[in-house]
Amino acid sequence: MNWGNKLVIVFLVFAGLMATLVYKAVNTKYELVSTDYYKDELRYQDKIDGVNNANTISNISVNQDETQLVLELPKEMKGIKTEGEIWLYCGSDASKDRKIPLQVDEDGRQLIAKNKLAKGNYQLKLTYKSGGSNYYSEKNLTVN
Repeated sequence: MNWGNKLVIVFLVFAGLMATLVYKAVNTKYELVSTDYYKDELRYQDKIDGVNNANTISNISVNQDETQLVLELPKEMKGIKTEGEIWLYCGSDASKDRKIPLQVDEDGRQLIAKNKLAKGNYQLKLTYKSGGSNYYSEKNLTVN
């Protein structure tokens, strides 16, 4: 085998490796926390204010049994009209994320069926408004 054939083989191997690299780069799935991250960043001060407001009252609690999660708002929120959103954020797979409207009963509790959630680790992000104040709380959660 002469040097010309060796050069062609090296070139073909190089071209094959580059084609593989381009194929893998194009087909890589990138998970973002939010598709509207710029808009979310502009509203970040609202989140800071919500965390400060939530720190002035008692914490939310999340319990679970075989079939459901029980989200309980702070005792100061019982009997007060509250609206908001529950975001169950799964950092490893965006398809497992769930956004649920906050609809608590008169005791400040909301039941979430576990059959709508995949097992795994979540970060519960609770944004709610009550009595003219905005609140924001985060809690790590493992759904069994």
